[in-house]
Amino acid sequence: MTVKGVDVASYQPTDYSTKGLDFVFIKITEGRSYTNPKWVAQRKTARDAGLVTGFYHFGRPGSMSAQADYFLSKINLVRGDMLVLDWEDTGISNGQKDAWIRYVQGKRPHTRVLLYCNRDFWLNRDTTSFAGDGLWIANHNGKPGQPGIKHPWRFHQYKTSPLDTNIGRFDDRDALRAWARSKSG
Repeated sequence: MTVKGVDVASYQPTDYSTKGLDFVFIKITEGRSYTNPKWVAQRKTARDAGLVTGFYHFGRPGSMSAQADYFLSKINLVRGDMLVLDWEDTGISNGQKDAWIRYVQGKRPHTRVLLYCNRDFWLNRDTTSFAGDGLWIANHNGKPGQPGIKHPWRFHQYKTSPLDTNIGRFDDRDALRAWARSKSG
């Protein structure tokens, strides 16, 4: 009852193996000035394999709306794409995290917007339990589907080698694709 996927950034190859995968999350931006130079090729690998695709922004302290605009300016979304805030920087407050998600939901109302964070951030920094359309939780415990939290989650990143490896709580790729597209207009 789970689908498998990876997430990639500039330190991973553009021709990562898609065998046995259903989805991929690709880092596009960080802050207001960094863009992953490999993201377009990484997206092509995903699209060519028919994977459900998500894109993420690594948040940094500063204007969250300016960071969101920078992130959104890089992407030509297709129906069923997902957008994610990667919340790992201790300089970003819970309120700023929530503001970024709400801002992007307002700018892209027909696209699923999620939150990525690790178990520690979720349990010790989060105060609202707001994760937009779904929580992508990182707990590298090697136990797929057991992220160690009680809150409902959509994706669990459970190991980092050879790539960041994830599972999603969906019956199959078609169910994931239908969920991702169900907010599309």
